[in-house]
Amino acid sequence: MAHFAHPEVLVDTSWVKGNIGNENVRIIEVDYDPTANYNLGHIPGAGLVDWRKDINDPVARDIVSKEGLERLLGRLGISNEKLIVLYGDFNNWFAAFAFWVFKYYGVEKVVLLNGGRKKWIEQDLPVTKDGPAFAPATFKAKAADESLRVYLDYVRAAIAHGDKVLVDVRGPKEFTGEILAPPEYPTEHAQRGGHIPGAKNIPWAQAVNEDGTFKTADELRTLYEPKGVTPDREIITYCRIGERSSHTWFVLKYLLGYPDVKNYDGSWTEWGNLVRTPIEK
Repeated sequence: MAHFAHPEVLVDTSWVKGNIGNENVRIIEVDYDPTANYNLGHIPGAGLVDWRKDINDPVARDIVSKEGLERLLGRLGISNEKLIVLYGDFNNWFAAFAFWVFKYYGVEKVVLLNGGRKKWIEQDLPVTKDGPAFAPATFKAKAADESLRVYLDYVRAAIAHGDKVLVDVRGPKEFTGEILAPPEYPTEHAQRGGHIPGAKNIPWAQAVNEDGTFKTADELRTLYEPKGVTPDREIITYCRIGERSSHTWFVLKYLLGYPDVKNYDGSWTEWGNLVRTPIEK
């Protein structure tokens, strides 16, 4: 696909349509709010991952544990042999987050539907409100791959040494601190506005076309490289809660093949709410 470094991590709508009912494939919709998406109609046979309940701990504000992911995938009838196809709302924000979490725990057979729910609906492809029933399965995840994730202290050290490239994928008004929350979620905001010192603002949306599909590899390189986001550097992506930064993480690591890309999933929700973390506006 469009000369991507790893085209095997993407499937298109025609492929998914042709594999509905394939016992070796499990299609999963990942939503922040299933009532406004999955429950109104989804790809036939698709299971649901509720982003807020299934792959996040709402109390700890952390991602699901290895054992929790194994239980989730088992409940969805997914064994290690089955191919997982992820898609979702908001141009695959939350599906990309799930992809990142799955890779964090060593899930090998997982891909994204290019264009996500938006593309599927726009093409007037079949949907259903019927919820599928899956026979329980056993899934074995691996130990967490910490090379894909960074934490607060790591980011503090990165800005102190200036040896990493931080990419803030939020919108320009969030980056400057003009607004404290993204327009899609106006009630979910941090106490302070602005961005991590030295971060480059390259909004996630610049990586996709109008229909939600990813731009070509050449277009993506033209977007990132002039701003110093190059494959010879270590890249740290962040946003507000880690979902949009997962989208950019996916673009850089899998579509462009950058070898060292990490997601700071604590993102601005953590950084912008802490006392004495440095910010720029």
